[in-house]
Amino acid sequence: MAVEQDGQATGVAQDGHNLRRRHVPDHSSSNGSITQAPQEVDQKKSQKPATSILKTLDEWEFLIAPLLFTLVSFFTRMYKIGLSNIVTWDEAHFGKFGSHYLKREFYFDVHPPLGKMLVGLSGYMAGYNGSFEFKSGETYPEELNYTFMRLFNSTFGALCVPLAYYTARELNFRRSTVWLVTLMVLCENSYATISRFILLDSMLLFFTFTTVLCWARFHRLQKQSFSFEWFFWLFLSGISIGCVTSVKWVGLFCTALVGLYTAEDLWNKFGELEMPKTTLASHLAARVAGLIVVPVLVYMFSFWVHFLVLENSGPGDAQMSSLFQANLRGTEVGKDSPLEIAYGSRATIKNMGYGGGLLHSHVQTYPEGSQQQQVTCYHHKDANNDWFFYPNRNEPIYDPEAPLAFPGDKSVIRLIHSQTGRNLHSHAVSAPVTKSDYEVSSYGNTTIGDEKDHWTVEVVSDAASRDRSKLRTLTTAFRLRHTSLGCYLRAGTVNLPQWGFKQIEVTCVKANNPRDVYTHWNVEAHWNERLPAGDPGSYKSPFFRDFIHLNVAMMTSNNALVPDPDKQDDLASQFWQWPILHVGLRMCGWDDKIVKYFLLGNPIVYWGSTLSLFVFVGLIAWYLIRWQRGYEELKPAEIDYIHYGGLYPVAGWFLHYLPFVAMARVTYVHHYYPALYFAILTAGFVLDWVTRPLARKDRRVEWLVYGVLYAVVVGLFVLFSPVVFGMEGSNQQWRHLKWFDKWRITD
Repeated sequence: MAVEQDGQATGVAQDGHNLRRRHVPDHSSSNGSITQAPQEVDQKKSQKPATSILKTLDEWEFLIAPLLFTLVSFFTRMYKIGLSNIVTWDEAHFGKFGSHYLKREFYFDVHPPLGKMLVGLSGYMAGYNGSFEFKSGETYPEELNYTFMRLFNSTFGALCVPLAYYTARELNFRRSTVWLVTLMVLCENSYATISRFILLDSMLLFFTFTTVLCWARFHRLQKQSFSFEWFFWLFLSGISIGCVTSVKWVGLFCTALVGLYTAEDLWNKFGELEMPKTTLASHLAARVAGLIVVPVLVYMFSFWVHFLVLENSGPGDAQMSSLFQANLRGTEVGKDSPLEIAYGSRATIKNMGYGGGLLHSHVQTYPEGSQQQQVTCYHHKDANNDWFFYPNRNEPIYDPEAPLAFPGDKSVIRLIHSQTGRNLHSHAVSAPVTKSDYEVSSYGNTTIGDEKDHWTVEVVSDAASRDRSKLRTLTTAFRLRHTSLGCYLRAGTVNLPQWGFKQIEVTCVKANNPRDVYTHWNVEAHWNERLPAGDPGSYKSPFFRDFIHLNVAMMTSNNALVPDPDKQDDLASQFWQWPILHVGLRMCGWDDKIVKYFLLGNPIVYWGSTLSLFVFVGLIAWYLIRWQRGYEELKPAEIDYIHYGGLYPVAGWFLHYLPFVAMARVTYVHHYYPALYFAILTAGFVLDWVTRPLARKDRRVEWLVYGVLYAVVVGLFVLFSPVVFGMEGSNQQWRHLKWFDKWRITD
C-alpha cells in the first residue's frame, strides 16, 4: 500500500503554482502556436519511467510477489535435497508403501491411500521398480533415484507458500501482513525440513492449505451466490476436503472447520425471512453436494484406485475379509482348500467384523481370571491360527478312518487348537478387558474337558448356496453360541494390554444380536486330504463392503498406537510442548559420518503465533466488555473482519490441536504442523489489527515495523538453516543453536 502512495505521488511533486500552470501556454511562437517550457518537458520525461514502473509493480503485485516467494520456497525446500543418501526417519514406512504400489502388493496401513499412492507415483516416474526395502538408516542403492522422489514430495511443500499468500489476501489482510504471513510459512524451518523427505506431511499441508484457501475464497463470493465462480470454489473446496482426508485422517479436522462455517452460514440464511424457501433449499442442496457428496466420492475413489492397483497378495492381506483375499493374485487363502468343512478338517477361522483377525491362541496364559491359555484375534499368518473341527463329547470319538461327517447349522462342535491341542473354552469368568463379557480360553485336550468346550453353529448366510446343512470355505458366515452359557464368540475392536501382545480381545458376549458382525465368522483356509480342492476365486467381495472393512481396520489399528509404558520413545513428545517449541526431533542417527537433520521450528514463528492466540482472546474479551458497557466502537465491517479473518483461524487451530490433547496414541512434533498454519494466520490477523493506527497515520512507520519483523523471521531461518539443509561432520559445530536442553542438536 505504500507502493500505491508512492505511485500516486510520483510525477506531481511540484509547487501549486506550477501544477496549476501545467497546461497553460508559457511561450508563443511568432505564428501564435503554443509551446511549453523546455525545462518542464524534461522533468516529465525523466519522471514518466519511474511512475510507469512503480505503477506496474503495484498493479501486478498479486502475481509478482507470490512468484518471487514461490521461487525462494522451491530453493529452501530443494537445496541440497539429495545430500543424505540414507533412508531418513519415516521414509522407512512411506517409501516401503510406495514400493508396494509399484509391485502391486496389498499392504495395510493406518492412513488412507492418496498420499502413499503419490509416493508410489514418484517412484514410478523415477524409474524405480519397488525392490528396495527402505530399512531405516540403510543406504539407497544407485539405481534408485531417491533425489527425484524427494523433489516430488518437496513440490507440495513449496506450493504451500503461494497458497498462504492468496489465503491471506482472501482474509482481507493488508499487503504488509500478507507478505508477513507468506514469509512465516516460507521461513518456517520445520515446514522446510519435513518437505524434503519421502513423507506424507508435505501433501497433508498442501491440501490443508488448499482447503483453507478455497473456503476463504468461497466466503468472499457470498454476494455472488449460484454464479459460476461461486460453484467453482464450492466444489473445489469439496475436492480439497476429500484430498486432505484421503492423505491422513487429520484432514477431518479441516473438514470440521468448513462444516462449522457452513452450519453458521446456513443458519444465518435460515434467519433471512425475505429469502424464498426455494433459494434456501438450493443453498442447502448445493452445500450437501459440494461439501459432503464430493468429498466422500473423492475419498472413496482413492480407495477404489487403491484396490485396483494392489491386485497381488501382500503383507496386509489378513486385515481384509477372506473373500477379498481369495481374489488376490498369488494368495494362499482358500488355495486348494476343499469347499465343504468336515469333522477332522484343519482350518483358520476369520472374524467377519470390520478389521477382524484370525482366531488365535498361544501358550501364554491370562495373568488374571482363569489363568488359562489366551485366545485372541491376530492379523498375521501364523500356525497358532489353525483349529481342528471335532464332534462334541456326547458323540462318538472322532475316527479319521470313518466315513466323512459334516457339521452344519445347529451342529454342536468342538474347536481344538492345532499347536497346543487345547479346546476352545468359555466359562462364567469375566473377560480381561471387557468385564461384562465372559472370558474365552483354551483348556484341556482331546480327552480332558467338559461341556463348556461345546459350541453350537448358527449359520447366518452363505454366498454360494442356500443349503445350511454344511459349512463352506470362505462363503459361509456363521456364529458360535456357547452351548452351556448361551453367549456368543465375539472379537470386537478392543486390544489386550502388552501381556496379550496388543492382539484383539476375544470374549463370549451375553447379548444375542444376530446383526453384530463381530460375532460372525467364516472359514478362511481349510485342509483335509480326504476332500477335493475347491475354487476360491469364484465369488467376489463387493467394493463397498471392502471399503468399510478397511476403514474400520485402520481405525482399530490407529487406536492401538498407544505409548508403551515399558519402552522409552525418545522421539515422542507431548502436546503442551509443541506451541512453545519446547522440543525438536532427531530425524536420523547422530554419528559424525551421517548428514543430520533436526525437526525444529522457527522460534519467532512458533512463539509469535502462540502469543497471538492469547492476544486474540484478549482482544475479544476487551471488545465484549466494552460492548456490554454500551460502547459500540466497531463497525459491522470490522466485526465481520474479526469474525472471518480472526475467529475462524483460531477455531481451525483449536480443531487441529485439541484432539491431540485428548488422544491416547503416541504423538510427535509433526502432528502440530497443520495447527501451526492456523496459528500463523491468527498472528497475521492480530498484527494486521493492532497496526491499523500506524497504517492510518504514517505508512512509513508501519512498513518500518513490518520490515523489522521480516528481518527477524528471515534471519532466524538463516540462523537455523543447517537443521534444514543438513548438518555434516561433528554436531558440536552447531552447539550455538542449542538454546534449550530439549533441543538435542548436540549431544
